Amino acid sequence: MGLFERYLSVWVAAAIVAGVGLGLLVPGLFQSIAAVEFAHVNLVVALFIWVMIYPMMIQIDLAAVRDVGRRPRGLLLTLVVNWLIKPFTMAALGVLFFKVIFAPFVDPASASEYIAGMILLGVAPCTAMVFVWSQLTRGDPNYTLVQVSVNDIIMIFAFAPIAAFLLGIADVTVPWETLLLSTVLYVVLPLLAGALTRYLLSKPRGAAVTCANADARIAAFVARLKPWSVIGLLATVVLLFGFQAQTIVAKPLIIVLIAIPLIAQSYGIYFVALFGARALKLPYDIAAPACLIGTSNFFELAVAVAISLFGLDSGAALATVVGVLVEVPVMLSLVAFSNSHQHWFPSTQRRA
Repeated sequence: MGLFERYLSVWVAAAIVAGVGLGLLVPGLFQSIAAVEFAHVNLVVALFIWVMIYPMMIQIDLAAVRDVGRRPRGLLLTLVVNWLIKPFTMAALGVLFFKVIFAPFVDPASASEYIAGMILLGVAPCTAMVFVWSQLTRGDPNYTLVQVSVNDIIMIFAFAPIAAFLLGIADVTVPWETLLLSTVLYVVLPLLAGALTRYLLSKPRGAAVTCANADARIAAFVARLKPWSVIGLLATVVLLFGFQAQTIVAKPLIIVLIAIPLIAQSYGIYFVALFGARALKLPYDIAAPACLIGTSNFFELAVAVAISLFGLDSGAALATVVGVLVEVPVMLSLVAFSNSHQHWFPSTQRRA
């Protein structure tokens, strides 16, 4: 494990501080970067995410993906948590906190918008960052790919109906360009690039070529790229916090109030999934990503929908932004918890 990975939490904390500080010192720079977008997808953030997940995609053996169907329990757990539990617990927590617990501190109209933003986060399971959490927990990359791909397909059909139902309105406008473009940018293109790289590294070189030789070349190449993967993550964190630096300083109390139910949801969903993974006796390299994929959010989509439905300065948009702020620290803590509790899962199938 390299220096970056060993002290990743420290680097992320430094990136958060740097992002907020730079966002306050040079707001014009971040406004210019924020303007480089298409269909609500920021292309600079997309580039850094690309840098972050490309090394992980090289490790995916597309030929081995076919075998995932023989192990459906992990995929079933992910689908149940993401689509039958998570959206509804997020809505319930939003109502509990902002209609009951925080009611004396927040006006009813703002409370409704905050709840709406949290619901949009709850209906959008993560796509790109899942590959990061999977790698940090030494998850099975082939299985993670299938989990993400199936979730993306379901999201195309289920996002709007579930969001409409929970928001209590029938005319939820889903920015399909954002959903489809994000899927292409964060999954399809990096996957194709990774598959091409893997193919080129596996091509025979000389007479005495074995699978072990090819695997060694792939492993060595990925090892050289790993520092860039961490740099991509840190650059993404700097940008996201830089974009929201003014909001963080201007509305600290509201941000704290919104963060509380979002954090409760993240840890709650993780432990629900963890209980399910243990009940299903999943091996660790499948169980860890399965628990984390539902905990993390597809914040790009949630922010875009909140802005299109409620406006850029709405409470709903602010709530989705707070989701971005709390996600990385929370997910890193859950990654650490997962790695320290590998012994809870079948040892005969657990990766070293």
